[in-house]
Amino acid sequence: MKKILITGAAGYIGSMLTTKLVELGFNVMAVDLLKYDKNSLSHLFYYNNFSFLKADITRPKVVKKIIKNVDFIIPLAALVGAPLCEKYKAQAKKVNVSSIKLILRFIKKNQKIIYPTTNSGYGVGEKNKYCDENSPLRPISLYGVTKAEAERLILNHKNSICFRLATVFGFSYRMRTDLLFNNFVEKSVRKKILEIFEPNFRRNFIHIRDVSSAIIFAINNFNKLKNNVFNLGLSSANLTKLALAKKIKKYYKNVKIVIIKNASDPDKRDYFVSNKKIEKSGFKPSISLDIGIKELLKLFSTVKIIFKNNY
Repeated sequence: MKKILITGAAGYIGSMLTTKLVELGFNVMAVDLLKYDKNSLSHLFYYNNFSFLKADITRPKVVKKIIKNVDFIIPLAALVGAPLCEKYKAQAKKVNVSSIKLILRFIKKNQKIIYPTTNSGYGVGEKNKYCDENSPLRPISLYGVTKAEAERLILNHKNSICFRLATVFGFSYRMRTDLLFNNFVEKSVRKKILEIFEPNFRRNFIHIRDVSSAIIFAINNFNKLKNNVFNLGLSSANLTKLALAKKIKKYYKNVKIVIIKNASDPDKRDYFVSNKKIEKSGFKPSISLDIGIKELLKLFSTVKIIFKNNY
């Protein structure tokens, strides 16, 4: 069975992806500094095909060691989100870009990279036009800038696939409630009020389980997909922030939606995204917004803990 290296394996996407790959029988080496959650991978130590290393992937000696004898590299280690990158600018550049340069320095030609990046690089899209993979990247945050730069570097390695992820939602072993969708549902349950800035800003969304499924699809169909970048989102989930809020209210009547006028959203992204390219390749996300809303409503209505975010 193929050997897979995942950096940032204990994170929001990493903990779910690592779990799925281990359960499918892949040999997985997980690497993480465990800065935010020390237990998100604890359930995997039972498995013989799972190994874990607590290490800093910005150190050349570490990268040279962990990259040996693996078939696939999935670099998830990053400072994620615009606010966190603005708070720690130097560290964001080091982890999001310099660590990728290290991987490319030590990688062999036959080793394969699957890189989940972000569609936030599109910045502000045209009003009546969907962003596709040929649309110009115009990132407006340091986070978007670093991820776009890392994607460009990785595509120079001919054995690579890049996924530009839509805004991810759904439960994870390392839960994040700062993500727009998760945040809206949590606030609906816990505060009974949704205050929305710039309600007509547009986003595309995808469930975290569909992200894992897409990466597994890429592993199993690598030669068919390689040397390409794909938008990865749910095509039925291109909608405005206000439309999302109304959809949540359909399932949770108690929430009051309040539009905050004359105020700006710190995250200026505004675009709809075309996912036709990945769909034509044979993969299509299947988990709807409705399923995700019901999942998170049950979670936040039952679990009283406040999940720790990055910042």
